[in-house]
Amino acid sequence: MTDRSGEIPQIVIFRQNQFRPSEVFIRQQAESLTRYCPLYVGRASFGPTPPGREALFLNGGGSRVTPRALWQMLTRDPGPYLRLLGARRPALIHAHFGVDGVQILPLARRLGVPLVTTFHGFDATLKTQAFLRSPAWFNYPLFRASLARHGAFFLCASEFIRSKVLAMGFPPGRTRTHYLGVDCGAIVPRESGEETQTVLHVARLVEIKGTEILIRAFAIAARSRPGWRLEIIGDGPLRGRLEALVRDCGVKEAVDFLGVRPHEEVMMRMRRSAMVVLPSIEPKDGRREGLGMVLLEAAAIGLPVIGSRSGGIAETMCEGESGLLVPPGDPQALATTLATLMDDPTRRLAMGAGGREFVTRNFDRGRQTKRLEALYDALLQKSLPLDQSLNLF
Repeated sequence: MTDRSGEIPQIVIFRQNQFRPSEVFIRQQAESLTRYCPLYVGRASFGPTPPGREALFLNGGGSRVTPRALWQMLTRDPGPYLRLLGARRPALIHAHFGVDGVQILPLARRLGVPLVTTFHGFDATLKTQAFLRSPAWFNYPLFRASLARHGAFFLCASEFIRSKVLAMGFPPGRTRTHYLGVDCGAIVPRESGEETQTVLHVARLVEIKGTEILIRAFAIAARSRPGWRLEIIGDGPLRGRLEALVRDCGVKEAVDFLGVRPHEEVMMRMRRSAMVVLPSIEPKDGRREGLGMVLLEAAAIGLPVIGSRSGGIAETMCEGESGLLVPPGDPQALATTLATLMDDPTRRLAMGAGGREFVTRNFDRGRQTKRLEALYDALLQKSLPLDQSLNLF
């Protein structure tokens, strides 16, 4: 689809805090578009703009909060973003996370363009009190019903998240699960000889990710299995406490905290790992794991994965064939599952192959992007009633 001038239509990819290292999936989806040109817009930037792309920020770039950005955050006034866009008139706005959909809805209505919002996790599960305590989020519960009425379409990162979004009152006819997808064509399955005795955990170091549970489980499982290592990629407020836990558990020499790493290095480290583990827990604030993209990337490389039976994690695997599930918050159960895979290289190889097949069949990014662009087409051409556009998925 092209506009009247024959050029590829430009669409706004909106996230208040763009290019966070933990949210590379937003950029990956936008960069996979072939018939639409992404224009990244937000309040602040936490990473580099993709090469050859344009990005606009209320604070001019960087992560600082300016008076203009703070005013917009508190009031939802579309004026600052209108001035930021200048003469640009995007065909559509795609917001990532429900909080950002609420924030940019006034701009979409002022421009008269469709607003697509993708829900990823905390925006569908966090309790209302937690939103009201945050200056950046307090507008969300106040104007969520307005988003449900006026938003053009709502995409959900998993079936689990869709069930939560529907429970919040969003219209079933305009709410659909849409997996972001993995670039299976660009990911070459690893050879069995690349594997080392390494358990890999890639996550922001916050409570929900279950890193504490993994450390305790690894300490149990690795005690009688010398040579095994745990690599932790990511950073966050719990790092100091987790490093202390590693010392207390007596596994300091076997655990590496690697901090934030470029996505390319993460994928390289996956190739030489034996398994990837995401034992997310269920905090009291209601937050739940939306899906677990790191498990999909690991499976695409050919690694077995272990996740907790929480949120949308179960949707990332064919249990028993490509991955294993454990109860959330149970280090002993996780230790037993870790030990099972540590002791069985043949099973690891078979599950890795099963994971690659599962992801290719259900999560190929090329196929998912075509479906997303077909939705954009339908919204812009108004060729389908919105509830019928569900058939595009």
